[in-house]
Amino acid sequence: MTDESPKDEGLIRCDACPVLCRIREGRAGACDRYANVQGVLTRVDPLLVLEQADRLVPFAEGAASWQGDRAVQAVPVITGVGSGTTYPDYKPAPFIVGASVKGVDTVTVVSEGIFSYCGVKVKIDTDRYVGPESAAVFAEGEQVGHVTTAEYGSQMLSLGGVRHLTGGSKKEGWVTCDTLLNLCNKKAVELTVEGGARILVQSGQPPIIDGDREERMRVGCGSATIGIFARQWFGKVDEVIVVDDHITGVLTEHQAGQFLDMPVSGIKVRGRRSTPGRYFQVAEHGAGWGGTDITNPLDIIDRVDPKKARPGMTLLMVSTTGQDSAWFVLDDDLVPRPAPMPDDIRQVVDRIAENCEPALCTVLFMAGAGGSLRAGVTENPVRLTRSVKDALTRVTCGGAPVYVWPGGGITVLVDVAAMPDNSFGYVPTPALVAPIEFSMSRQDYEALGGHMDSIIPVSEVLGRDRIITLTGADTRP
Repeated sequence: MTDESPKDEGLIRCDACPVLCRIREGRAGACDRYANVQGVLTRVDPLLVLEQADRLVPFAEGAASWQGDRAVQAVPVITGVGSGTTYPDYKPAPFIVGASVKGVDTVTVVSEGIFSYCGVKVKIDTDRYVGPESAAVFAEGEQVGHVTTAEYGSQMLSLGGVRHLTGGSKKEGWVTCDTLLNLCNKKAVELTVEGGARILVQSGQPPIIDGDREERMRVGCGSATIGIFARQWFGKVDEVIVVDDHITGVLTEHQAGQFLDMPVSGIKVRGRRSTPGRYFQVAEHGAGWGGTDITNPLDIIDRVDPKKARPGMTLLMVSTTGQDSAWFVLDDDLVPRPAPMPDDIRQVVDRIAENCEPALCTVLFMAGAGGSLRAGVTENPVRLTRSVKDALTRVTCGGAPVYVWPGGGITVLVDVAAMPDNSFGYVPTPALVAPIEFSMSRQDYEALGGHMDSIIPVSEVLGRDRIITLTGADTRP
């Protein structure tokens, strides 16, 4: 830095991202990841190493004396957490580590990638309606994503992406980056869905929707619930209606009820009939029974056929989580009247709840590992892409297994819950910084044109001062 003026003495320029911070001694850059330590650009956080168990001890090996401990041999896994970056990767990655694993010479290329093309998919396991599909999702008043296609018992959000990070206003980019960073580092974030709910989301925790902490996701749709529990209801009730915002089930019309030779009750529900005993659109979406806007379950009953129904007929109405249930008996005018629920029916309702899995938020980080990131691995980047697709190179993030999407590029998806805490950082461009590792045999690394001169033995890495080793972890998929 010979071009620095006298007043700039003590400043160094950080080249870890395009911001190119000029950092005074004892200070950190804008990302808080790099600092000027006695005139040397230094990655602030120590390198994280996982001590991964080589194998589980089989029960037979230790017989009665085995205490469940693992084999003494362990494989150190150098992660990208704290490794630093060589962005824009005109030079080799920060760590290219050679090791012998079970007699095979391996190479692991370790770096912290800077991802402008990234986002998160949030899977919210709940029967509760959060908002219309494609509705905008906001954080701190800025749009950071949208509601995407709901899955079986789960509401799905798609957040981030390059359009929100860099394609909108400066504030939108900053809020999006901050939202993604907090979610990926397993912190709670409050989101608001346009025309929908206010949601507190955190990896590994139940969602809090409009102030209510959710407890469970559905055991199945209304039709599936009928199929699962039909035999347990048989002989104890004349009709069961399972209220669901997608597919409401009616036991005696349903195939399961017909197989049990149950007479059709004549209790007709609103909505569009799909197949016998399966009804769509019985109500609007909402925070009521089974994800509908219904608070009184009788509102979905259209009529009672006097040719089939009879006084004294019993009716159970229940939601797909068992959280809402009611017992009715038809009076002389065939009007359902509330009555105390029999114990044997309550037992089956409780079993619905028992078979529901806990409500949970899962945060999946998704990013494209392209651009110059690959140049830190090889002089011929397309060979890395092909090696990954051919399963010769394994990709991990902070030691956690990833799903690599088919098709072009190296697009990865990883559950942040499987990664070490605080694995993610940011740069003010804005973009997220995430650990990434490419592991392969030394022979395959040489074949893809890797930086062979930059390989260092794993013992040299483990001998450094600024490392943290987490023991007892098994990060294999």
